[in-house]
Amino acid sequence: MQKYRVHEVAKDFGVQTKVISDVLTKFVRTPKNHMQVLDSPELDIIFDYLTQRHPIDSMERVFSAVYREPDPPPAPLKTAPSPEPAAEPAAKAVPQPAAVQSPQKKHATQAANPVGHKPRAERQVRVIDTRGGQVDLARYDDRIDKLVPDKAANMRQGKEKFKRAADKRGGSQFSSKRRQEEQEKMRRLQQEALKKVQLKIAVPDEIAVNELAARLKKTGAEVVKKLMKNGIMASLSDMIDYDTAALIAMEFGAKVEREVVVTIEERLIDITLDEEKDLTPRDPVVVVMGHVDHGKTSLLDYIREASVVTGEAGGITQHIGAYRVDVGGRHITFLDTPGHAAFTSMRARGASVTDIAILVVAADDGIMPQTIEAINHAKAANVPIVVAVNKMDKPEANPDKIMQQLTEYELVAEEWGGDTIVVPVSAKTGDSMDKLLENVLLTADMAELRANPERAARGAVIEAKLDKGRGPVATVLVQNGTLKQGNIIIAGKTVGRVRAMTDDKGNRIEEAGPSVPVEIIGLNEVPDAGDQFHAVADERMARELVEQRKQTGRDEGALPAAQKVSLDDLYAQLKQGEIKDLNIIIKADVQGSAEAVKASLEKIANSEVRVRVIHSAVGAINESDVLLASTTGSIIVGFNVRPDPAIRESAEKAGVDMRMYRVIYDCIEEIESAMKGMLAPKFIENLLGRVEVRQVFKVTGVGTIAGCYVLNGKIMRNANVRLLRDSIIIHEGEIASLKRFKDDVREVASGYECGIGIEKYNDVKEGDVIEAFIMEKVEQ
Repeated sequence: MQKYRVHEVAKDFGVQTKVISDVLTKFVRTPKNHMQVLDSPELDIIFDYLTQRHPIDSMERVFSAVYREPDPPPAPLKTAPSPEPAAEPAAKAVPQPAAVQSPQKKHATQAANPVGHKPRAERQVRVIDTRGGQVDLARYDDRIDKLVPDKAANMRQGKEKFKRAADKRGGSQFSSKRRQEEQEKMRRLQQEALKKVQLKIAVPDEIAVNELAARLKKTGAEVVKKLMKNGIMASLSDMIDYDTAALIAMEFGAKVEREVVVTIEERLIDITLDEEKDLTPRDPVVVVMGHVDHGKTSLLDYIREASVVTGEAGGITQHIGAYRVDVGGRHITFLDTPGHAAFTSMRARGASVTDIAILVVAADDGIMPQTIEAINHAKAANVPIVVAVNKMDKPEANPDKIMQQLTEYELVAEEWGGDTIVVPVSAKTGDSMDKLLENVLLTADMAELRANPERAARGAVIEAKLDKGRGPVATVLVQNGTLKQGNIIIAGKTVGRVRAMTDDKGNRIEEAGPSVPVEIIGLNEVPDAGDQFHAVADERMARELVEQRKQTGRDEGALPAAQKVSLDDLYAQLKQGEIKDLNIIIKADVQGSAEAVKASLEKIANSEVRVRVIHSAVGAINESDVLLASTTGSIIVGFNVRPDPAIRESAEKAGVDMRMYRVIYDCIEEIESAMKGMLAPKFIENLLGRVEVRQVFKVTGVGTIAGCYVLNGKIMRNANVRLLRDSIIIHEGEIASLKRFKDDVREVASGYECGIGIEKYNDVKEGDVIEAFIMEKVEQ
């Protein structure tokens, strides 16, 4: 390849060398000097940059540079014809020497001219050279000579002289020795060339020492010695990270590149974003949530029955957990989700399938605890909420009261100047149901829901079951692309080919587009609800991917788990820019405390983080709170409440940080200190055990003695105790006495009975739970 230097490129483009250097500095790297040789990628960048910034004024400049035929020579004067000059180029172009005339041709000439016959004069052939310029044919002579084989060239040397045997032996010995010297010289030159060529290796994020030695073409002992010199004690089978391997490789003089490992999932599943031109509008997917007995089922039943075509015998048969409703030529997909807990559970698995949430509130009842939870879960998922005030047919219905209560949860009706759609309806009489569906479509239009039906299908599993006759049956919602019969799909840890598809009416269909729920059969196992599915092209790779997931326990397609946040490492995450909102879930013993804690925490703010209370309620910490915290990356703040052991274990598995307080100022101070990175050494409680009060004894002069059974752990004489009644803290104090039978003891283990007296406290009842704990100092 011809070398192309910086100053040569500048000269060809008619610019200064500094211009080329600036282009390289901006897009590649700064050249060492104007004599640096450029490679193909650098030349491409320079050509693109200069041609884009120096367009031509018009196309005439292009055509002016195109090759033109030379002007014809002036016509000669009209004189007598003379064929000799015209025939001369032809004679020069095609020489015919008599020496190479074949014998057959010569014999034929003699036969055609017998003796005594005078041949007639040959006809003169006039050859005119029509080429534009003179062609020097002499320069092709060398090429023609090279085409002559060596054997034909040796024939001209004449006879070969015989040599003596002694001469032959001497000559062969001399040529053999010469040949060995030449080979040895070439070998040395090749070795020197190999030394000059820098070794290039690719290293992944982690690599074994013996594998690194093999790639460096070194022995394992040499690599281990280098590691020991750098203070790393590693054997041949140990794994080292990329930075360490790169350092060792550079010490050996090798050039290191990071090896990009392409997984089977990346090769198999297409996750590229769609272009704007390929997107088309799709139908909205709606879920109905609300409190118990507020009319969710009645609302769904009315919508379902209204979607039955005229003439169909009986009501619609609900084949799958989702169905589509025709509203003025457009469709709405409804999901039969059993409450907000399942809604959040699916979202925790990565299946954000819902576009709009309909919140059902009874007009005669008002906002209830499950209604509040539904509002908080929908807000955490950033799903638009349409409020349906149900049971308007009852005389005690009061929609204004409902709208007033909704304002307490930042849901202001449009009639009151807000942006929340509130529609009074009656699922019993069907009043204003059409208006509710029209508002759902209006909300969908505002969201501009679009999808690409021309790509491979992907979506979520809504529910799945094992049918006795059909095998694994899964109800899936297609979110993007088109699912066709015969497609190979992966859903979590299951794989299979779609053998049959059924819509919500029970009809067999061949394909399903975006926002269409279908029931499919053909999977090898029953998938989990919330798993995402993808249609793929290679069945062998799909089964291999499923086996990998089964071994690693990783679900396919789930979005990355929400970042687990704790107060201990909050400041470090803030410094790295990983946290923008600090999500908090508050559970308190009474509503007043919950509101006070919420108001105090929401006032805490700085330039880096904002505190968001995504859920606040009264009562003990339950499984739903842990699930919501795990999904949204929240911290659970308990005020005068305690989690039971099962909830505590569930929170530890999910990585959820739970903080319990009895004083509001302690909670505010600790969170502020965590945000500033100045958490002081604190005392945390070490839970020793839990005991249950089975019987209560009144002892004169002593007080109340609780006859207890140790449920788990142990209880110690010098421990602090906490009295819980329905998971609410009633009292905290110290143990006054601890006995087994009539003897004072220092501790009682799990599975034994004991008598406990609490210092200066007698209000103990059967069924209460006593927690024993000690405070330990922990450095932050």
